[in-house]
Amino acid sequence: MKKVCQLFLIVSCVCSSQNKQLLYGFNEVPQALLINPGTQVENDWYVGIPLLSHLHANVGMSGLSAYDVFAKDGRDFNSKLRDVVYSMDDKDVFAINQQLEILSGGFAFGNGYKKNEYLSFGLYEELDVFSYFPKDYAVLAYEGNFNNINRTFDLSDLNVSGELISVLHVGYNKKVSKRFTMGARGKIYSSIVNVNSTGNRGTFVTVPGRDNFYKHIFNLGLELRTSGLASLTNDENSDVGSDISTLKRRILFGGNLGLGFDVGFTYKLKDNLTIDGSIQDIGFIRHKKDIENHKLDGYYEFEGINPLFPESSQGQTAQEYWDEVAEQYENLFEVEKTKDKYTTWRPVKLNAAINYAFGSNSSKEDCDCMANDDAYGNAVGVQLFAVNRPKQPQLALTAFYYKRLFNQLRIKATYTLDSYSSTNLGLGISAHMGNVNFYVMADNLLKFQNLAKAQSLSLQLGFNYIIKTNEKQ
Repeated sequence: MKKVCQLFLIVSCVCSSQNKQLLYGFNEVPQALLINPGTQVENDWYVGIPLLSHLHANVGMSGLSAYDVFAKDGRDFNSKLRDVVYSMDDKDVFAINQQLEILSGGFAFGNGYKKNEYLSFGLYEELDVFSYFPKDYAVLAYEGNFNNINRTFDLSDLNVSGELISVLHVGYNKKVSKRFTMGARGKIYSSIVNVNSTGNRGTFVTVPGRDNFYKHIFNLGLELRTSGLASLTNDENSDVGSDISTLKRRILFGGNLGLGFDVGFTYKLKDNLTIDGSIQDIGFIRHKKDIENHKLDGYYEFEGINPLFPESSQGQTAQEYWDEVAEQYENLFEVEKTKDKYTTWRPVKLNAAINYAFGSNSSKEDCDCMANDDAYGNAVGVQLFAVNRPKQPQLALTAFYYKRLFNQLRIKATYTLDSYSSTNLGLGISAHMGNVNFYVMADNLLKFQNLAKAQSLSLQLGFNYIIKTNEKQ
């Protein structure tokens, strides 16, 4: 139980959105299919380099940066901490998202000379941690309750979730016509570890007391649900090797399982004007194995400890008195431990974009067999991203510019406006060296001079082996 509480506190305090605006629509990179299964495919087949085909890490905090608290600017730490506590609200978020593609591949097929269908598949691991800022908890921890008599603190501000999963997926993409492409992807989720406390309610208030100076009133409805964690945090289990083996078994069908799917499309309004969109992770995970839930529900009143000892004639020693006080205090809150099964829903993500292409096709003039016949040299557009969260959706709006620099080199530059920053500039590069594709993409470039001032950072990179033809699909 001690280890569970420690982990819960760490998750609450340490915890970006899952937006991949640089990768979305970057069709030379096969992993763009993971974001929009209906994107236009530009290869005959590909194989991702195992464990290197897609690495993604994204960290974000709205409302503050590490610099706001830890900067060596001569200000007192407590003053900076106070400013942070009062400047943020319960809509501010902390998050971590990380993905590692274990294996991936895809190939084109179809009847006749033109292959207008494509099958892709793979397995990846994902870590997702998300928390709202617990405003009232932070104020109570900073000020205490002495200066907040009769103030009601809202305990529903605690809203946090964290999970580690693996995803086995198969996607189907079809070019229905010259203008319209559609696709779908089915997913099997395997939950390795899940921790969440998202449906909390209740209040805490301190009022003048009758038998003591103050009375503390708790009206509680708090719950921490976990799966896959109890066996790892058991105080009697200190075998690290055994824990690692357990985690490996859960990667493929060994954990709590779930199902989901993605859908997407691409439609050309004109030869150089395209709209596209996708919905990802419409799905759920059913948690039935290795469950341990902790629930605190009820109404409690506490007026502190009476320091006066009973008369010795009652036959009670001082040690017995203090033992009784300690027992009463521990029993004040009755924490119910259960193994009830539960279901979690995946955070649904929406992407939508419009793309205007222009400029001479230098690749065609240079006989670039790695490019589509109808490709343009430049493109500009806007993309909208949204992800469902417990209190409200997180939104991001991106303007982008795409350029074919040379036969084997493409770049994409973005400006993104989201809840983390209004100065987020990103850059993505995709290079082909023979049949080997390498890509690297990074966000918030203006903050790389001083990462402590960044409220969000994102990095993606990978290697693929691609066979691509010059035949018009």
